[in-house]
Amino acid sequence: MGIREDIKMLLAKRAMTMTKLAAILSERGQKTSLKSLSNKLTRGKIPFCEVKEILDIIGYDIEYKERH
Repeated sequence: MGIREDIKMLLAKRAMTMTKLAAILSERGQKTSLKSLSNKLTRGKIPFCEVKEILDIIGYDIEYKERH
């Protein structure tokens, strides 16, 4: 599963749309349109800092776990 599918799945769990996510990102100072957000996710070329911001908005954290 790619980043696009992961984020879309998490948005669905929160009953949030990509449109709403783009609006919240813009309110937080990252001027993001729905089209540019969708393009970044489709191409898999989204900066890690933006992924962290998106996850913060929808209430998730990234956890680092050592492999055994």
